[in-house]
Amino acid sequence: MRLTADIWVSAYLARLRLINIPAFVVQKGDATAGAVLIKLNTLDGQACCYQRSFDLLTGARRWVVLAEGAEAEVDATVARQCGFDPDLWVIEVEDRHGRHLLDEPGLE
Repeated sequence: MRLTADIWVSAYLARLRLINIPAFVVQKGDATAGAVLIKLNTLDGQACCYQRSFDLLTGARRWVVLAEGAEAEVDATVARQCGFDPDLWVIEVEDRHGRHLLDEPGLE
């Protein structure tokens, strides 16, 4: 059984708060089945956007880079994705050290 999007987002934000990494819901998507994009802003004009990918061969789910580079370019990619999918969640994480926790157990 998979978690609903709003429960996963709440748990993710709580985990980030525990280690003092600021994060914000930029766009709230569908509460039950909305996809989630994570934008990591390193506060130096650069950013990286992650999306969840499903491997058809193994059945594994993993976070992959959708876009990275200048923050304005990453924002443009996120805006295009939001145009395609109105149910999309967008979470912005701000961390100078590039921490996003997506590779930790329970979030990968």
